[in-house]
Amino acid sequence: MRILALGCHPDDIEFGCGGTLIKYARTGHEVCLMVLTEGRAGGDRETRHSEQEASAEILGCKRVFWGGYRDTELPLNRDLIHKVEKTIVEVDPDFIFVHYFDDTHQDHRNLANSTITATRYTRNVLFYEGPTTNNFTPTVFVDITEEEENKIAALEAHASQVEKTNIGDLSIVDVVHAASLFRGTQARVKSAEGFMPLRLFINIAPGE
Repeated sequence: MRILALGCHPDDIEFGCGGTLIKYARTGHEVCLMVLTEGRAGGDRETRHSEQEASAEILGCKRVFWGGYRDTELPLNRDLIHKVEKTIVEVDPDFIFVHYFDDTHQDHRNLANSTITATRYTRNVLFYEGPTTNNFTPTVFVDITEEEENKIAALEAHASQVEKTNIGDLSIVDVVHAASLFRGTQARVKSAEGFMPLRLFINIAPGE
């Protein structure tokens, strides 16, 4: 299968669905990322790009698409919808992962809502959570117990961002580990990522 994960900023995707992407890549599926902004609010463009490319390699990603927008200025308009649609046409994904639309960050909200329109012909679309997500009640879970170490390595590849949580002495590694344990507890496994589906098709294969 082909998997496309969409995120507003470098490291968003890793937090929300990095373990799931690693699991897909390890089992032979093709994973691509689309990062809509260059992350300049958190550092210089070259550093954020190189960190994202290094992280994508850990995820097992085939290609990173860049949107080229400025941080905090992601628009909810036809241009963004068309840009997402163009990437969807090129990748032709079986699954799409994207931010949840109830979020305190306007970039996350706008990308989620644009993706709802851009994916109107895509069969499987799931929302992931991030540190600024609100009212997220997942009903789909992926066990990432074996993938969490590499998920954390992918986040640590964004070295300029690891300590930028604005939460006391907690690093992004601390936050994602806590989230993985919490979702794992809900799913009755050690570590998990949770998702809320916009659409999710369950394929039933004929009996052997």
